[in-house]
Amino acid sequence: MELAIILSALAMTLIVGVRYLLSSGIFAWVTSRLHPDLYRGLEPQIRKEIVWSLASAAIYGVPAGVVAWGWQEHGWTLIYMDAGAYPLWYMPLSLLLYLFLHDTWFYWTHRWMHVPRWFRLAHAVHHASRPPTAWAAMSFHPIEAVTGAVVIPALVFLIPIHIAVLGVVLSIMTLMGVTNHMGWEMFPRWIVHSQLGNWLITASHHQKHHDEYLCNFGLYFRFWDRLCGTDRGLSAPLQQ
Repeated sequence: MELAIILSALAMTLIVGVRYLLSSGIFAWVTSRLHPDLYRGLEPQIRKEIVWSLASAAIYGVPAGVVAWGWQEHGWTLIYMDAGAYPLWYMPLSLLLYLFLHDTWFYWTHRWMHVPRWFRLAHAVHHASRPPTAWAAMSFHPIEAVTGAVVIPALVFLIPIHIAVLGVVLSIMTLMGVTNHMGWEMFPRWIVHSQLGNWLITASHHQKHHDEYLCNFGLYFRFWDRLCGTDRGLSAPLQQ
């Protein structure tokens, strides 16, 4: 049993690491084509971002591997594969629930990471990326990586989710993590400055967090920032 758990954790670490390298690598390449000077001179910083991110991939892989083992071997989780097990309307509802709860966890742990003691100890690693690049999405100190690694594995024991919807959650998490840090705005201005854009986080919103530190703490939505008075709007217009 112990060997099976270890192999599962190693497999998930490999998957998370490859997913990071592919997603960040693709957007870094796109950045080099669209904005060739944006990362100029940042090569030493990018190397550090990659090292910290691969270390984080190992930390993310452990609970993911345990969950995968428990689901496949013992059915311990609430992940399901039969699309008829719940009404079809439950799939989009479960997607929104996972994103909202993940966003809630991220917002409050992120604010905690900005308490001076914890910032110096852990979160300063992430903010050492000045400016952040597409490679910075998982550039975390191990303490911060642990706080991010446990939330989705915990939710699959609490809230039923179809395996395909879980894949969508992980894809959105990866996409938003990379694009919010890459230094240019992927979404068109008509979305960023729309009523919908007023509630969603894009690079223009998260860049202001990296500029000013004590604002714009969310991951997907601006709900908690608005409710708690930490939303300071968008940064100066980013390149598109």
